[in-house]
Parts: sequence; structure tokens; C-alpha cells
Amino acid sequence: MLQFFRQRQRSIKDDTLSGLTVALALVPEAVAFAFLAGVEPIIALYSAFFLCLGAAVLGGRPGMISGATGAMAVVVIGLVRIHGIEYLFPTVILCGLIQIAVGAARLGLLIRIVPHSVMLGFVNGLAIVILLAQFGSFQTVNAAGEMVLLRGPAMGIMLGLIGLTMLIIWGLPKLTRAVPSSLAAILTVSLVAAGLNQWADRGLVAEGQSNVVPTVGDMLATNKKAFEANKARVLLEEEREADADAELDPALVQAAVASALTAVDEDPNSRSIAGGLPRLFFLEWELPPVSWETLWIILPFSLTLAGVGLIESLMTLALIDEITETRGQSNRECFGQGASNVVCGLFGGMGGCAMIGQSLINVNSGGRGRLSGIVAAGALLAFVLFLAPWIQMIPMPALVGVMFMVVIGTFEWASLKMFRRMPTIDVFVMLLVAGYTVVMHDLASAVVLGVIVSALAFAWTHATHLGADIKLNEHGSKIYQLHGPLFFASVASFKELFSPREDPDDVVVDFYYTRVYDQSGLEAINSLAEKYTALGKRLHLTHLSPECRKLLDRAGELVEVNVSEDPQYHVATDRFSRLGK
Repeated sequence: MLQFFRQRQRSIKDDTLSGLTVALALVPEAVAFAFLAGVEPIIALYSAFFLCLGAAVLGGRPGMISGATGAMAVVVIGLVRIHGIEYLFPTVILCGLIQIAVGAARLGLLIRIVPHSVMLGFVNGLAIVILLAQFGSFQTVNAAGEMVLLRGPAMGIMLGLIGLTMLIIWGLPKLTRAVPSSLAAILTVSLVAAGLNQWADRGLVAEGQSNVVPTVGDMLATNKKAFEANKARVLLEEEREADADAELDPALVQAAVASALTAVDEDPNSRSIAGGLPRLFFLEWELPPVSWETLWIILPFSLTLAGVGLIESLMTLALIDEITETRGQSNRECFGQGASNVVCGLFGGMGGCAMIGQSLINVNSGGRGRLSGIVAAGALLAFVLFLAPWIQMIPMPALVGVMFMVVIGTFEWASLKMFRRMPTIDVFVMLLVAGYTVVMHDLASAVVLGVIVSALAFAWTHATHLGADIKLNEHGSKIYQLHGPLFFASVASFKELFSPREDPDDVVVDFYYTRVYDQSGLEAINSLAEKYTALGKRLHLTHLSPECRKLLDRAGELVEVNVSEDPQYHVATDRFSRLGK
């Protein structure tokens, strides 16, 4: 990884300033995810506040930022569309309780089984996803309610300010580190954009925008226009489907879309993130029926949210651990995320998890302690309550430029040079995880898929590593000295090693260089013992490890041998008979 995320000592000043930077970046992300989930922006902003504060105080990874995320929004949209928003908040509460249970069961340590190739694919795929997500900021809404790219001078100004932002973030640390370069870039470009929006020729304004340089307020209005226009089209399409003989009149669609766009333009709150203090959800929304039926409705969504949230959070934790060369607490992070989601659901939030992009912004800006997350949460709430008009003026090019620098710092450029030196299967897993992440935008499933493929590849490889050195000793006994693991994938190879009919009456299987790992291995031993017993021959198992003996103890009476008859074999156990005897 590039030295973009430089090593820094924790300080109150850095945590405070980086927290402010993160809060500025949280606003457009939360708003965008709200529209993705089909809920009001204020719900996502409240979610970001509760998640950011709760995870910062209770979580296991200082410096990591949590909030409303796209991964969770993708799950939420189905629930809201099918059952209504009143089912969302109990679902988020149950999700949090499940995450707390995972932390209490200490299952967070499972993150340690994620192979490095999966981590590489995850990081690279994530960087590409963050990059692609920024291109939405290069779009506006036309008169037909469709998202279109900026053109001409508007696109040139956008690109120029993004370049200025990236230049400041790259160059300022070479001069001073008194102020986080990301925060300095946002403030500088905001001043430049404010001047351009104030004095520039209005002919430079792109269709669908109100400013030469698009701001957070413009982004909010653009997303709302696209959302309302699509909603109008969907309603008309549903009406047409209800009447099989009716045809959808294009003029009617155009009129409905134009009406939706006009309503957004005339709405004074269409560009505002302002809101009051969050309230308990049952004071604002109708409660769903308290019944088993409701539980069975929300349980699948809660399990999915809990799994997606924990996987993304724990992967982010591992990434920040690597960058900062420190060690987070995975089980505590599970508890922190769960408790935060419980509170988030109680106060009408959509739930969330660790935000990788914002966490990397925090780390790059010098945020290392819990204070950075606390400041980010407090500043976000202050934006909603008191500073909404100012935050809505922040130019989108500044935030896009910050995220572009995050992409550059996140991508493992060294992995491009490792292709020839990495095992083929590791290269395949890395590309698979990265590709799945980019195509499906599902980080959690990508990680699970990568772990499964890596585990299968490991099993396949080690299944071929089981062999045996065969010899006869001075007593005429045939000795099979095994090498390699005995488990489900190597059982077939194990059985092929022996020739019960051709072997002498006394056979020894030496486990000094091998281990039995599972029930499949035990069953293979049992099957072999039955074959030798049926032929009236004796089978000895020697040098069994303590782990193997424990497995045998759990399996029942499997080994029964008279130690005094063959002391030279150093028999490790005195039991040998068929399972279930």
C-alpha cells in the first residue's frame, strides 16, 4: 500500500480535526444511501450519528468510523418496499441484538481465518467500488427525470476543482501537518466554489442544477428528483398493469415526471438536511403488530443485516489494523456495532456498520483515537440541528476529490506486481473477490465466497499430500508410517494406501507424522479396522497425538490392543474395536 496513510501519533488536535473532516464526508454518503434504501435522508443522518457515536465509544477499533452504509441499504430496500417502513426499526433492533450475541459468543475471532488473498481482493475491489460510486456526482437530472452526465464548462469546472482538491491533499503534508490536508482541501475548494457560484456566468450552469459548481444541497435535490421521477413512472406502470387493456401514454408519463420535478424544485426543504432531535420510533411511526408473524417477517432481514454488518465491520477493522500497525478487538467491535444498532433502531434509524471510505479518511487525517469518532458524530448532529445551510454549500468536487485520494491510498498497488510470485489459486481468489465486489457491490458475500474457495483449494491441495513409507520390521510386521493430514478430503487417498488381503497378520499404522482432524478420518480408520478384523489380522495404531485420542474418545470404543504383546510399537492407546461395539 502507498504511504498515503502515514504513521502518526495519537493527539487530541488530530482526532478533533479529522473528526470534523469525516463529518463533512458523512453527509452526502448518508443522503445517497437513504435514497438507495427508499427512506427519508434524515433517517440515514440519524443512523450515521448513532452508529458513529456508539461504535466510537463501545467498539473495539479506535479510529474506525461507522454509519449508514450501502451494504445495509441494499437489504433495507427490500424490507421497506415489501412490508413498509414501520417494520424497519424492529428489524434493526433485532439485528443489533444478534450482533451482541455474536460478540458475547466470541465469534468475532473468526475474522482471523480470512486469507491474505481474500483481504487483497477485498481491498482492491473496495477501492474500485468507491471509485465508481463517485461518478454519480458527475451527473444531473434532465427534464425527463433521467440522470445524465455533466457536459461542457460544467464538467470542466468539476474536474478542475477535483484536481485542486487532490493536489492540496497530496502537497500540503509536505509543507505542514498542523491541519489535516483533507480538511484544508475541503475548506479551500469550498471558498473557490462559493466565489464561482456567486459570480460565474449563469450560462455555465448545467441542466437540472442551481449552481455552477454542484453542492451538497444540489446533490440532495438531484437525488430527490431522480427518486420522485422514478416513483412517478413506477406508479403509472402499476396502474397500467392493473388494467390489461390500457396502454401507457408517453405524454402522461412525461407530464407526471414534470410534475414530480416541479414539486421538488418548489419544495424549500428539497436541498436541506435540517432536522430536529431524534425521537423514539414508536412516537413517530405506527408500530407493527407484536406477534410471531411479525418476528418471522423481520428475522430473515435481521440475520442478513447482522451478517453483512459484522463482516464489513470486521474486515474494515482488519484493514485499519494493518494500516496503523495496531490491534483492534473483534469481539468488542461486534458488541459495539450491535449496541449501536439497537439504539439506532429505537430512535428510528436504518442501521449501519463500519464505513470503510470514511474510516480511511479518518486515518489519513490523523484520527487514531475514539475521540475522532465522537467528534464526527457530534459534528454531524450539529450540522443537522444548526449548520444545515452551511453544510449544504459544500461543493461536491471537494468531497469527490477526497474520496479519489482514498481510492489511491486504498488500492494495493503492490499486488499488481505479485501475480507472477503468488500461487495461482491465490491470484484466482484475489481476482474473484475483487470482481465479485465490483460487479455485485456486496462486500460481505465477496469475503464469504473468497474464504470458501480458499478453504476448498486448501482441502484439495492437502488431500494429495497424504502418503506412507512402508516397511517390514524384524518381527515380520508391516509398518505404514503415514505422512500428511487425515481428514475428509484425504480419506480416499488413505484407503488406497493399504492392501489388507496381501498384508501379513500383524500390521502397524504409525501416526507420528500425521494427524486425524475430523469424523471422516475416524470413520476411515474404523473401516480399515473392520477389513483387517474380518481377515483375522491385527491392526495397531501408534503415536496418536493427544488431539487424535480425544477424537477417539468422543467416537467411542475404536481401538483395542494388548500393549504387552507389542511393546516395541509404543502403542499410544489400548482400545481398538469397531465403532459402536
